[in-house]
This record gives sequence, C-alpha cells and structure tokens, in this order.
Amino acid sequence: MAQNRETPGEASKGSDTGKMDSKAAGMNPYVGLVSSLRDVWLAGKMRSIEQRVSQLEALGRFLDDKKQPILDAVASDMRKPPFEAELSEIILVRNEVNHVLNNLSSWMKDEFVDKNLVTQLDTAFIRKEPYGVVLIIGPWNYPLHLILIPLVGAIAAGNCVVIKPSEISRSTERLMAEVLPTYLDRDCFAVVTGGLEETSQLLENKFDYIFFTGSLRVGKIVMAAAAKHLTPLTLELGGKNPCYVADDCDLQNVANRLVWGRCFNAGQTCIAPDYVLCSVEMQEKLLPALRCAITDFFGPNPQESPDFARIISDREFQRIRALLGSGRVAIGGQTDERERYVAPTVLADVQPSEPAMQEEIFGPILPIVTVGNVDDAIAFINSRERPLAVYVFASNNKLVHRVLERTSSGGFGGNDSMMQMMLVSLPFGGIGNSGLGFYHGKFSFDTFSHHRACLLRNMGLEAMNALRYPPYTERKMGLLTSVSEIKRKGTCTLL
Repeated sequence: MAQNRETPGEASKGSDTGKMDSKAAGMNPYVGLVSSLRDVWLAGKMRSIEQRVSQLEALGRFLDDKKQPILDAVASDMRKPPFEAELSEIILVRNEVNHVLNNLSSWMKDEFVDKNLVTQLDTAFIRKEPYGVVLIIGPWNYPLHLILIPLVGAIAAGNCVVIKPSEISRSTERLMAEVLPTYLDRDCFAVVTGGLEETSQLLENKFDYIFFTGSLRVGKIVMAAAAKHLTPLTLELGGKNPCYVADDCDLQNVANRLVWGRCFNAGQTCIAPDYVLCSVEMQEKLLPALRCAITDFFGPNPQESPDFARIISDREFQRIRALLGSGRVAIGGQTDERERYVAPTVLADVQPSEPAMQEEIFGPILPIVTVGNVDDAIAFINSRERPLAVYVFASNNKLVHRVLERTSSGGFGGNDSMMQMMLVSLPFGGIGNSGLGFYHGKFSFDTFSHHRACLLRNMGLEAMNALRYPPYTERKMGLLTSVSEIKRKGTCTLL
C-alpha cells in the first residue's frame, strides 16, 4: 500500500503459543500455532453468529477501553496528532465494527439464485463460508487501522486469524501483542511480533487466506509465498496517486483539500495525492494558495505545530529528504534529522524523470508537474502504472467525468482527496501495481468468505434427468436445450 513499508528485520521475539515446541522439534516455529488454530476452526468455534458477534463486540471494547493507550502508542511511534490518530485509528475502525454488527445476520444468510426449468423444483443458493485460518500482515503508517479493519472482515466471515503487526511502529506493536489478545478469544486469534525472519517463517506455513498491506516489492514476495500453497490473497499496495487541477476551479478550496490530504499523517498515507498535474499558469496561481493553506493549518513554523506528525524512521527520513532535490522548492523544504521532521513542501517545475516522480513519496512533499491541458494530463496518467487513486479538481463536472472515464485506478476522487476511504459502502483496493482485491464494509466480509455454490436436488423426476444420460440422441439434445437454454431478451425500438 505504500513504498518502503516492508519489514526490515529489526526483529523481536514472536508472542505466540506453540512456537517453542515447534522450535524444539526442529520445525518451522509457527507450525504448532497454525495447526492449533486450524483445529479450532475445524471444530466450528467461529461458525456461529453468536461467536462472531461476541468477538466483534470485544474488539469494539478494546477500542473504547484503550483509547488513550492507542493515542499514546501512535504518538510515541510517529508523533501522530491525537485528532488524526483518533479519527484514523479509532473512529474509522469503530464505524467498521458497528456497520458489520448492524448487517452481519443478513450477510450470513444463504443467497438464493435464479433457476432454469430443469431445476425449478430444486434449491439453488450461495453459502458464505469462512476460508479457515487467515494471516493479516499490516504496515506501520496506520498500524491499528490497517490491521483491525481487515480483522473485522475476517471475524465477520468466521475465520481464525494470525495477526502480524509491523515491528517498525514498535509502541503500537507492543500494544497489539500485549493488550489485544486479552479481549479476543485466544483459541481463535494470535498476534505474532517480529521482523523479516518471523514474517518469512509465517509465510512458509499454509494459510487459507492472506491479507497483506505494504510495499510492491514485499507484496511480490508475499504473493510468491502464497502461490506455493495456492493460497488466495489480497494485496493492498500503493503507487503515485496523480491529481489533476483544471484551470477553472476555486483555488483556495483546492489548496486546502490538497494540503490536508498530502500532510495528514505527515504524508505517510497510501491514498494521499502524490503529485499535481496542471498548466504552467495554474501552477503560479496555486502556489500562493498552497502556502496560505499550510500557514493556516500549521502556523508560520509547522515544526512547532502540535498537528503535524513526524516521519516514522531514520531510514524513511533520509529517503524523503533526498527527494527535495527534484524541481525547485517553492514552499517549505526545511528538515530536522533529530526530530525526523520534514516540512510541508511543494516542489514546482518537477520533471517526470526526476527522483520525486520515480517512487511513491510517502511524506509531506507535493511535486507539481506542468502539462498543457487535460488530455495531456490523462495521457501522462495512463503512461504510468495504475495508481491506488486518481484525483481531479475542476468546476466543470464534464471534465471530472472525462478524467474518470479515461483513466484507471483503485479509487477516484472528484474535488477532494482521500475522502472516499471514509465510506464503508465503497470498496477500498488497488488495481495492477497498486494492489489486488478490496475490502471495507460488506466487501471485507465477502473478501474473507468463500462463496460456495450449492444445489439441492429432488431424488425423483428421473424422467427429466434421463435427457442427459446416454445413449445421446438429437431428440434429447433438443429437449435439453429447450429446458436449459438462456435466451437473450428482445429489444423494442419506439418509432
């Protein structure tokens, strides 16, 4: 879901049951853990709606009871402002829990489907069954949100789950490992801590589904590991999300929404606008509005603002600071290595070949690339890998729809940034290099459910069944076609 969110191997010991026994036996250290979870799942402990509801309610209590420890943990990891932390790590997850609780009974019901003449007296339906034991691997940028929202879907669908939070967000990892298991059923859920070694060992085991959020590079590794066991998976990756700003728009509104989207969580958000495409004339008009928005939001010195987060690690800080050499620094550009602070920054006149345009920025830097018109912007977007989101700002609705219709991305935002992720009614996910699969709301339930095709037939009426038995004849083919054929509906043109 974002560049450089891989697990770098700063490993701590895993906090999971069964690990030491497996080690002593010379096996993969997680064989016992996965096996015990599978035994519990096969015994049907997560099948009932009562168990699923109890675990979802327990997750809700965790969010309510541990609100302050959650805020403290993410503040310790990246100085995330309490407002941003509460919104992204608590409120959005709580909304997901409540939405699922409000709808789970209807989602779990068998879905009856249309039948042909041959099966009119039979019962045909889709049953939503859990996959079994699933693995959820999360990143560091939203360390609770991007673990717990998939977990909500996995619980709702009736799975047992191994949770692997990122060790880079150390305080949040510790909270997840030490506190979350006291709320959930330990027979059905486990938290594994550690780095590259632990993650690699986990992936050697056969899971029934894998949900990964992280970088493209590691996503390929996870997909290769899943392929060895033919395990289905979801990959939430990332990419460079373009934002086209048309010449006809409310400049200050555009600037406010761009700065908020780019600087929320210090830009460490997979669906943040990654770069702006606009005309030369619009660039010069937009720069003062962007400067005004930054000052309004964070004051004359954003480093002193309590509402601006910090970069997660020294490694990420060095990577982001190196991007400041692209184009020219029109706004900001200040850094403080001791605090891992990178100021809200706008780079003007950036060339497509420069470093800032070669990788997902994942920091509070917004490059501007100038284009001639909307068609040039569309061509530029389509010349690159498909992103997680495409944004466009324009007063002309036809222009917004033009960009929507002629580009491809995981999601789309017209006249705002990032707000599409606030709706549980919309799927969240990428396409191509930005990801595989989607979740949120019912989409999460469906992602973690196997849709089982079921047909229950009558033991009688063998004369009808005889049409399909040898010896085959033209008469049988004609009769069988007449009772099973789907004909295209006719069209009627009014003159």
